[in-house]
Amino acid sequence: MWATAVRVARVRALETERENALFRDPLAQAFATAGGLLPSSPPPGDDAARRRRLGASFSIVIRTKFLDDLLQQASASGVRQVVLLGAGMDSRAFRMDWPEGTRLFEVDTAAPLDFKASVLRRERAVARCERITVAVDLREDWPAALAAAGHDPAVPTVWIAEGLLIYLPEDEVELLLARIGAQSAAGSRMGLTLGPRGVIERFGVDAVPGSAASMWVSETPDDPVGWLAGHGWEARSRTLRECGAAYGRPVSTPPQREEQPGGLISAVRW
Repeated sequence: MWATAVRVARVRALETERENALFRDPLAQAFATAGGLLPSSPPPGDDAARRRRLGASFSIVIRTKFLDDLLQQASASGVRQVVLLGAGMDSRAFRMDWPEGTRLFEVDTAAPLDFKASVLRRERAVARCERITVAVDLREDWPAALAAAGHDPAVPTVWIAEGLLIYLPEDEVELLLARIGAQSAAGSRMGLTLGPRGVIERFGVDAVPGSAASMWVSETPDDPVGWLAGHGWEARSRTLRECGAAYGRPVSTPPQREEQPGGLISAVRW
């Protein structure tokens, strides 16, 4: 699945080239090209496929900005411990300004972390915080691996699960949240991205086997705020449309159906 992370990096590279970019990711193109994707060469396809690609790219850009803001707010509140679950080609340790004393853990399997390390060495990238990689499958006992790497559950953590939960069946999502909660001191923050309602039907109908959309299995719950309250989090849910408008990237087309609960989640544990 980590090849999907390379495709996400390609989208971030394209956004970085924009004059009014919502963020700058100087490593994104290096990840994309090392993974065999050229940022300037989108694949051909029919109009429907093109619209789906544009929609997916919009989602990646907006969620990146949303989570960047969440991390900055958590840092401003004094949180100095960050965990990126399913980190993929995330470059926040290198592209964001972090307060002194910040420790950032990147949790993923060995293959993407090894690929990423090779690109970082080639680019001579230098992290702006203490960066710690944790090679473990999230289906295994990742809290133990995280603790062994130095994570301290007694102090607040900001957790990020970006583009991850949509690939997990409901029982694995519930287990992941239970494990996060067990490692979260009061004052911890969390940022999640969830698959919008209907996205599997729209994107998965003619998804190519092995593509990202073909592996999507879960969507936003009917009541994401109530769902997370049951896990001990005070959450706020926002839609891509809402955030896009707030960031100066409004969606020009009207919603095709009644607006469902949003898939961009920020949460605090008190």
